[in-house]
Amino acid sequence: MSASILIVDDTPANLRLLQGILSTKKYSVRPVPSGKMALAAAFGMPPDLILLDIMMPEMNGYEVCQQLKEHDRTKDIPVIFISAVDDVSNKVKAFRAGGVDYITKPFQAEEVLARVATHLQIRHLQLAVEQRNHELETTLLTLQNTQEQLIQKERIAALGQLVAGIAHEINTPLSAIRSSAENLSLFWNEHLESLPETFANLGHDLHPIFLELLRIAQRQNVALSSQEKRSRRRHLTELLQQAHVPDAELWADSLVDIGTFETISLLLPLFQAPNGREVLELAYQFSSWQRSTAAITTATERAAKIIFALKSYAHQSGSSERVKVVLSESIETVLTLYQHYLRHGVEVIRDYPDTAVSILGSAEELGQVWTNLIYNALQAMSFKGTLVITIREMLQHVVVRFNDSGEGIASEVMPHIFEPFFTTKPIGEGSGLGLDIVRKILTKHQATIDVTSVPGDTTFTLTFARS
Repeated sequence: MSASILIVDDTPANLRLLQGILSTKKYSVRPVPSGKMALAAAFGMPPDLILLDIMMPEMNGYEVCQQLKEHDRTKDIPVIFISAVDDVSNKVKAFRAGGVDYITKPFQAEEVLARVATHLQIRHLQLAVEQRNHELETTLLTLQNTQEQLIQKERIAALGQLVAGIAHEINTPLSAIRSSAENLSLFWNEHLESLPETFANLGHDLHPIFLELLRIAQRQNVALSSQEKRSRRRHLTELLQQAHVPDAELWADSLVDIGTFETISLLLPLFQAPNGREVLELAYQFSSWQRSTAAITTATERAAKIIFALKSYAHQSGSSERVKVVLSESIETVLTLYQHYLRHGVEVIRDYPDTAVSILGSAEELGQVWTNLIYNALQAMSFKGTLVITIREMLQHVVVRFNDSGEGIASEVMPHIFEPFFTTKPIGEGSGLGLDIVRKILTKHQATIDVTSVPGDTTFTLTFARS
């Protein structure tokens, strides 16, 4: 769905011009000629962004913006002021009223489109972060509400094992989002007022070079090691020196940071321009902004994966209803929740069929089986080693195997591992009910469990009747 933009200007010619410019990017545009009509339109159907003239009869743009910011329904809509007045005091007044940007008339179409796209992207990222945080809060609340049932069913121990890892896994993307958002805010606070003048000074020669630098930076999605940067910096310095570019090393430093390594012929006018360094620095700042937005996207996707696993895990709680359970998906939910323990020394090898294998069973109870077996394997390996999970579909059965490279089960212990309250763990670290519960759940599912073990090779084999 295209973004909705409300444009407010008492001059019909300006409305038509702005509507024409924005329509080239397929935006949904609503033009209105007065401040009062703008408020009615925004309150009735809030747009994604507002372009607002300042000098209007009856109600000026400052008053319109202030009223928008006083209502919950419209307070977060980004407002870009457009005015022929170009003095600093009016710009400051616009920002104090709640505006996010200021465009001076007469404006250029490219500048309007660039600023609109930028603020729509920032708003989209803000909404994504708010949505993820809301989902996270809701999911965590749901998880807390299931705690009593987990205690009654011996799941509180598994939950306790997961909490630290889950908190770390959630905090990591949240920290990345926070850091990137701060970088974005810092960028705009430092450069916003100088952007119109900087863009105006680009000129026809440097404008395509500036855009090309941005495209290069956007394509640079692989982090380079310090050694790779030094190598490419030397190579680029040599190319620049051959082209008789002064201060070649300084130029090479900045170009490598942006992601330019080879072609310099297009950039020659940049090296000769009086404001070339300023243009390159601006391109670098924009490239940093692009990397920050990419980091937010990656972090939200990572948080979403954890949230989905938490929601799946919490949703299963308290239900013994038999449903179609896709084995690989059910196991992957548990692996995601244990990711903090896996990433620091455990290699997980997934030996799954190409097509999903499912059985009829209780998603909650099967999740408890995977939880117990996976955590037991991790403990047996002291959280360093190889865990192989295999799913096989036979003619009459479905087989699931968990194989770990841990220390193994002693021969004198083997006959007792499924006995209730039997444990080899220190007091306070295990109840001795985990494998007993696993076997009881599998019995309810008309399934069996077998184990073989030698030092470095322990396998639990679960055999289910095909649905």
